[in-house]
Amino acid sequence: MVKLATIAGSDASGGAGLEADLKTFQEYGGYGMAAITLVATMNPHKDWSHEVFPIGEDSLRAQLETIFTGVGVDAAKTGMLATPYAIELAAEYLGKYKVENYVLDPVMICKGGNLPLNPEINELLIKKLLPLAKIITPNVFEAGQIAHVDTPSTLEEIKDAAKRIYDMGAPHVFIKGGSKLKDAETSVDVFYDGKDFQYLEAELIKTEWTHGCGCTVAAAITAGLGFGLEPYEAALRAKKFITLSLRNGFALNKWVGPGNPAAWRKAFN
Repeated sequence: MVKLATIAGSDASGGAGLEADLKTFQEYGGYGMAAITLVATMNPHKDWSHEVFPIGEDSLRAQLETIFTGVGVDAAKTGMLATPYAIELAAEYLGKYKVENYVLDPVMICKGGNLPLNPEINELLIKKLLPLAKIITPNVFEAGQIAHVDTPSTLEEIKDAAKRIYDMGAPHVFIKGGSKLKDAETSVDVFYDGKDFQYLEAELIKTEWTHGCGCTVAAAITAGLGFGLEPYEAALRAKKFITLSLRNGFALNKWVGPGNPAAWRKAFN
């Protein structure tokens, strides 16, 4: 049994965060575990506005102790951390148990927002977690924040950000460009290993139902690593996984809709 862990926030609507991670782990055939760093809620009385409620430090440590000491992991990812102690604890346990297959998904924003949730702790995340990661999976906004450049909007700007992030200590960089590139006709993500750029291209699915897709991609890469894939192969399979998920996305309510991780299973059965 391949044991997969996520250290991430819980999305009360079920579409993103650790809920998306666990669904993805399940579709890959892995055994998923979760340490909850925070609970994100969306207020239906205030046009789905977001609120974040961090989990206490003692509770988070107890969860990590259960997962890493009590069970053990083959691969792990981090998502929204939101507090300095969440970053410190994640780094402590990932380092203590020498987790080689660690995916850093530097979640800095809730879908529907337009500002970093905690800009003051971004540097701590870079300092503590970037050196431990096998692969980092920012979207274009997060890539710009980490690389200290404007949000990339062209392929060349994404490549520049990837180089900068690699130079900061990430051995593999996967920037989720998707539909965010200027004049995009296809969905393009960029993978960089310090030597070569690989462009992961798929059909551009024009949909508003993208809630949780960034989390899903990172979780799919984590699962791929846990099952023994090399980083690029894990990213390539994750690209196929998310394309199917987006193609089968659906409206959850009048504000938001998620992708559908179960589409992967249905496509091959």
